[in-house]
Amino acid sequence: MAWQVEFYADEAGRYPVGDVLHQLPKDQLGKVLQVLRMLEERGPHLPFPYSSQVEGPLRELRVHYGRALYRILYYGDVTRTFVLLHMLAKRTAKLPLQDILIAKRRMAQDQEMKRKDQ
Repeated sequence: MAWQVEFYADEAGRYPVGDVLHQLPKDQLGKVLQVLRMLEERGPHLPFPYSSQVEGPLRELRVHYGRALYRILYYGDVTRTFVLLHMLAKRTAKLPLQDILIAKRRMAQDQEMKRKDQ
């Protein structure tokens, strides 16, 4: 059974990852969508170099298109859904701490909203 992919929505109803995706050139967007499809199909078994552990339940989806390197930070929840939290163009060897903290804050907010909805 395939997993679902959803976009984290902030308090104002904006979708940060969606906003970044809409700004990508078509060819790069196509590559990102291809890797997202792989994530839906393979779920948590999507191997490196496409997906890797960051910290706790936080993972990164790794997309390479020529010299462009993109990372989408996400987590999987108990409903077999991956929530896309934060996207960045990667320019350094390590993920910047600031980006990890943004994703962790959004993950906590997403989990809290889902608890309230139950």
